[in-house]
Amino acid sequence: MVLGALLGLVAGGGTGTAWTVLPTSAVYGAVLELGRLAVALPTVDAVRLDSVYGVLALLAGRGVHALLLVLPMLLGARIGVGIALRRSGAVPHRARRAIGTGVVGLVVVAMAAFVAVPASTPPVVDATGAVVPGGLASLETVTLGGTGHALMIRAADVDDPVLLYLSGGPGQSDLALARVLSAPWTDDVVFATYDQRGNGKSYAGLLPTGRATLDRAVEDTIALSEQLRDRFGEEKILLMGESWGTLLGVLAVQRRPDLYHAWIGSGQMVDVQETDRRIHTDLQAYASRTGDTDLAATLERIGVPPYRDIPWANAAVMDAYGRLYGPYTPSAGYLARGAASGLDPFGLLGSEYDAMEKANVLRGLVDTFAVMYPQIQDLDLRRDVPALQVPVYVLDGAAELHGRRDLMLEWYGLLDAPEKHLVTYEGAAHAVAFEQADEVHRLLVEDILPRTGTP
Repeated sequence: MVLGALLGLVAGGGTGTAWTVLPTSAVYGAVLELGRLAVALPTVDAVRLDSVYGVLALLAGRGVHALLLVLPMLLGARIGVGIALRRSGAVPHRARRAIGTGVVGLVVVAMAAFVAVPASTPPVVDATGAVVPGGLASLETVTLGGTGHALMIRAADVDDPVLLYLSGGPGQSDLALARVLSAPWTDDVVFATYDQRGNGKSYAGLLPTGRATLDRAVEDTIALSEQLRDRFGEEKILLMGESWGTLLGVLAVQRRPDLYHAWIGSGQMVDVQETDRRIHTDLQAYASRTGDTDLAATLERIGVPPYRDIPWANAAVMDAYGRLYGPYTPSAGYLARGAASGLDPFGLLGSEYDAMEKANVLRGLVDTFAVMYPQIQDLDLRRDVPALQVPVYVLDGAAELHGRRDLMLEWYGLLDAPEKHLVTYEGAAHAVAFEQADEVHRLLVEDILPRTGTP
């Protein structure tokens, strides 16, 4: 914003007209685009307007930048023109010009104030809404693999066992939604979650794709686990993952079982390429059965997995596969806690993100997915992780898509572990831990924590 205002001030003062904003911003944009030609990320690549995700990528990647540049540039140009006119002694329409500049100035100041509001996470409260004395509600930055990552920690009692939650994706930031949906757990665990490399608050100016690898993501999780263990004086911690986070978590447990009391998988993934194939086949059958020619045409256009047009093909499938779910009812607690988030599926209204980070939640969701998803196409837990050296709890949603659930059940049946527990919930599908958060809280208190020796 400051740069835009300075450019406008110089250009307006030099040309004597605020219309200079048009060529100046065009030149700035052209230079910016030329400088990013070598960057192959969806939010800086060719514009895609054939889906809502393409529009979001445009708004988050270019729209926000343009908004923060052009309006301050216009303000600077109007001020520059006014200065130039005063110096020349010709100041026509002074009152009208002052009003126009004042209006633009007020808009820019309001925009700057919005951008400047810092992120925070609300305090932990009890069932009555009162702040818990001695509770911890922290939003901070930790260094993992030489890069800063956003970390959120919430607990009613910092002496409770630590549970690290890994969000889905890849690319998804769950800070705000996880804070709301996991609220029951903070009574008995120190709940920690972080924005993984390239996600939300951990999104750099442009995602450094060379550092965004599966191995690096696993090492980041291990490094954070070590930090949490040491910080809270624990010998081990609990590790939970959701969707993509289950692949990341299983690989971390396989590599460093000494860090973890147990593994808890929610929406457990096994083989994403085979899952994509099965869902694609199921959607084809649905389109044929129901006569849905639009869906059939979409599936024909994107081709069979592994998809080439990532993430756009995946976005098209995500828009469609909700039709494959049968009717089910999540828990009352989930419905109550998630009522507001139903209008905010990305958690953008959450206080955990400042203005720019809200845009980066969307940028990370698109860009990081495009970088990371191809890297997990050859991963198959049935082959790559036949055993884990810690107790395993798989939270099973009975309403989950067959393309995911059948593979999970197959891997679970093959898995060798000290203990295995398949916990099935009728009122859940993919996001089991959140859809049945109160029942999962009961599972933690009555089973997992006692079994793992944590008080």
